[in-house]
Amino acid sequence: MSEWRKASRSGSEGGDCVELARLHPEVVGVRDSKDPEGPQLGITPAAARGLAEALRAGE
Repeated sequence: MSEWRKASRSGSEGGDCVELARLHPEVVGVRDSKDPEGPQLGITPAAARGLAEALRAGE
């Protein structure tokens, strides 16, 4: 099992937090940290980088 990591900008007070994990060399998992047993989205590493860049840019 891969280690899930919370986004570095997520606070400790809860709210909207995203966690990521490398599930496979070609799959990055994305999930809601408040619902770790809930659904997970699998995206490519390139899409994960694009998502991170968009979030940093405020998109």
